[in-house]
Amino acid sequence: MKRIADSGLKEVVAVYAGPEARLWELVMGRQIHIGGFRSSVALAEKAGIRPGWTGVDLCCCTGEGMRFLVRHLGVSHMHGVDATQAMTELGVERCREEGLAERINFTQGDACRTGLPSDEFDFVWGEDAWCYVEDKKSLIAEAVRVVKPGGVVAFTDWLEGETAFSDAEAERFLRFMKFPNLLRLEEYVSLLEENGCEVLTAENTGQFSPHIDLYLKMLDMQLTYDALRIVGFDMSVMEYLGAEMAYAAELGRDGKIIQGRFAARKKS
Repeated sequence: MKRIADSGLKEVVAVYAGPEARLWELVMGRQIHIGGFRSSVALAEKAGIRPGWTGVDLCCCTGEGMRFLVRHLGVSHMHGVDATQAMTELGVERCREEGLAERINFTQGDACRTGLPSDEFDFVWGEDAWCYVEDKKSLIAEAVRVVKPGGVVAFTDWLEGETAFSDAEAERFLRFMKFPNLLRLEEYVSLLEENGCEVLTAENTGQFSPHIDLYLKMLDMQLTYDALRIVGFDMSVMEYLGAEMAYAAELGRDGKIIQGRFAARKKS
């Protein structure tokens, strides 16, 4: 595990309550995760999500993942948990606008201590968001706690790849992204197994580097003005963001950062 000091929930909330959240949505769309719709479909297929199931989205942001699940997969009800009030409020508004308010609800709170009942839900869901959580051991324990025996924990996340990166590389990347730490694929597998799960899928999606390159091209070729508008037309901020995203793409090409996909079943 690579980690940095002085980065935690407060810093993450500040990001998603401010302009950085709007920048990520500008380049990644409302599904603020690598691979968008296709990635969500692939994760759902690996996890065997079925119509009529109920689920929890931990670190749900505005709930776009939940709206995908109820609209396209027939999930009956979703409960989202996110620490940032601005995101949960926007999520409630979007659910209302899209006629999905009765099937989706939100809690503003800590994904590691949700207060939700144990053994209640058919699955837990997460997409490229658990990298923001400092205490991943407690997060996985909470995810497993709230699903029924035989239920599924399904998520994607940004990870340290097979090629280890240096402390200096980790410091720069994690500081820019506001990640307190990054796990390796096998570390998530161990946490899932330690919490009584059978791991069904644990794989590198291969999507990280190509998608970061895509976002950089979009910002350079089409969305420059839109991004500048979000940062108050401060060109120095744009140059900094572009340089750090290019650095992330370089780490991805070197196999140092990947997107992992996981599905695990809670043992009965």
